[in-house]
Amino acid sequence: MYLELIIILVLLSYLRRTVQRDGSDPVLLQRINIATAISITLLAVSGFLSNKHGLGAWPTHAFALLVLYVGFKEPRFKQARSLFYAVLPIVFIGITDDLVRLLAPRFHADYRDFFQTASVFGFVWLFAMWFIVQRQRKALDKERKIALEREKDLQLTEKIKAELEVQVADRTAALTQQKQELENTITELKAAQAQLVQAEKMASLGELTAGIAHEIQNPLNFVNNFSELNTELIAEMLGELQNGNADEARAIAADIAENEKKINHHGKRADAIVKGMLQHSRNSTGQKEPTDINALADEYLRLAYHGLRAKDKTFNAQMKTDFDSNLGKVSVVPQDMGRVLLNLITNAFYAVNQKKAEMAKQAGASYEPTVTVITRRYANKVEITVKDNGNGIPPALLDKIYQPFFTTKPTGQGTGLGLSMSYDIVTKMHGGEIKVDNRVNEGASFIITLPA
Repeated sequence: MYLELIIILVLLSYLRRTVQRDGSDPVLLQRINIATAISITLLAVSGFLSNKHGLGAWPTHAFALLVLYVGFKEPRFKQARSLFYAVLPIVFIGITDDLVRLLAPRFHADYRDFFQTASVFGFVWLFAMWFIVQRQRKALDKERKIALEREKDLQLTEKIKAELEVQVADRTAALTQQKQELENTITELKAAQAQLVQAEKMASLGELTAGIAHEIQNPLNFVNNFSELNTELIAEMLGELQNGNADEARAIAADIAENEKKINHHGKRADAIVKGMLQHSRNSTGQKEPTDINALADEYLRLAYHGLRAKDKTFNAQMKTDFDSNLGKVSVVPQDMGRVLLNLITNAFYAVNQKKAEMAKQAGASYEPTVTVITRRYANKVEITVKDNGNGIPPALLDKIYQPFFTTKPTGQGTGLGLSMSYDIVTKMHGGEIKVDNRVNEGASFIITLPA
């Protein structure tokens, strides 16, 4: 009886600590305190009732059963239900023991050892369950701590995630703004590049203007001279016809016809020069057409030379050509390939002119500036070589010569787009190759290779 009350008190004490730790149900805590007070009261008076009236055990049994009943029915004691199972055998054995003692005293006396043994096993069961419950409680506490830590980590992670999302949003907005600024800058750069390319074309056209004027002057002089001569011959022929000299008139007519052929020839020559100038100045259509490379190279060689002569009367250089007579026509974009040849030939003349100026400062030095244009046809390719006998290209600059805006000329004398544009025209537009054979102090040769 006493042990039963003590066990109930211990159970109620455990439940009180559990509710106090959770701190979530003050009403339940108050009920546990009342049950504890009742247990203490029963413990105090049970001895008196047992000695005087023999009734002290039954209030204890009734109270224990009530506590167990409430414990099993109350869902908030679910976690402590194992302890109720641990106490249940002790209460059941105590009730059975007192009930048999009351109803069958002789039977109880005969089997007293059995009831004592059952009580011992009940206590063993109690302590075993108590040990298991304690281990489970520790494990649950550990899991609860782990869960709390995970919850804290999760909250921290969510907080960091929220901060990162804000940072990512800010960074995305900044990157979007930078992207827009870069796109605007690229658009402006493309527009500036297009203007520079057009400026380069116009600059090369300006260099050709004097050469074109010189070239077109010759056929115009021929046309004017032969026109004046034909005017005189026609007057003379009319006089002979009036005098009845038909044979002499026919001879004069033959001379006039021959002169007309020359006028037509030089007129076509002037027309070709004008067409070439217009072709060079207009934007390229990108349409390839069969082109006489020898004629194209010869024309731009002379135009570049006379253009430089017009700007600098002291300039002079030898022009040499070595054209393959079996070259035939090659499918190219004439105006673009003409720009390539003009750039290379102009650079070659610039190189030999620079060397000539250096050699002029050396007493007794002999130097003949020479630019040579060579064409060759092979089985599946055509080569165009522009060669000079200048100083060559410094080896440290060879890797940069095709870079846009790179130039070795003084400021104001070059845009640095000539070789870059030439490289793009040959490699990207025509599927060819351009390379340089450089010899320091001896000159450089730019070799264009095109598919035949």
